Amino acid sequence: MLRIIRRLVFIVSASLFISINAYSNAYYEIDGSPFATEGALVPETIKSSGEKIILVDPAKHAFGAYDHNGKLIRWGIATAGGDWCRDIAQSCRTSVGTFRIYSAGDDRCYSKKYPLPSGGASMPYCMYFNGGQALHGASNVMFNNESHGCVRVHDSDAKWLRYQFIESPSKRNRYRGTMVVVRSYGATWE
Repeated sequence: MLRIIRRLVFIVSASLFISINAYSNAYYEIDGSPFATEGALVPETIKSSGEKIILVDPAKHAFGAYDHNGKLIRWGIATAGGDWCRDIAQSCRTSVGTFRIYSAGDDRCYSKKYPLPSGGASMPYCMYFNGGQALHGASNVMFNNESHGCVRVHDSDAKWLRYQFIESPSKRNRYRGTMVVVRSYGATWE
């Protein structure tokens, strides 16, 4: 159920999140949320960068969405690129580093490359951050890194990230989409 009152948007559904001023993209966790951050596989807080960040941890097989204060507001399972892809006979690891979302699509996104030879794999709610690598929804998300380099998250997480969290490049954000940080495959939290 969605109610709009004086530019305040209250979302009362399975996600139990509140957005204050739909244009500000400010999200606040409510106690009892099914996406509670207690016990998350990623830190509950990170050093604040003053902007929203999506953190991908291939070693933990998890992602975290952090607000501009560095507070975790949603997390979930993530399948990153595999050590070896037999079909292309090379490593498929997701590139490690700091990137920005530069393009985002809807539920009709698909791969133009995989499966070989001509693509067609579904990539709903794709959010490209590094060349052909994207965060996207999938039904085969597991505690294993086996993609061709993309980061797979559950469809519901991808849809939330795409429509409720990320910012695509625009004049308003000086053409800097939401930051995506992919940690090292062997990284540990201190």
